[in-house]
Amino acid sequence: MTGEITVVPVLDGDRQVGAWIVGPDSATYRPVVDVTRLAGAALATAAAVTIAATAVVAATRRRTAIGRVTMGPGGWVSVKRAACPPLCDGSPRPWWARLLGAHRLVVRSRP
Repeated sequence: MTGEITVVPVLDGDRQVGAWIVGPDSATYRPVVDVTRLAGAALATAAAVTIAATAVVAATRRRTAIGRVTMGPGGWVSVKRAACPPLCDGSPRPWWARLLGAHRLVVRSRP
């Protein structure tokens, strides 16, 4: 009977939480790795990092230059708190503007 090793499971209710490995000279406790809890903790950590990153991106995002846009009677459009568009800087038009025949929005004063 010398040199015999015995494994004694340790239970918490119906769930095994570890085991005592008993030898002739010593006894060692080995906890069981709970893969379900480990996966849940990893998922919770990933979700927390994603939420934090989304919050940082949302906080550092620039607000739009145009405020509220409403449509009035007769089909006219009102743009609140809008800045004037930049004037033509002389740069060439992009290929898609030439293809569509689009022109820049130019502010013209009434005579």
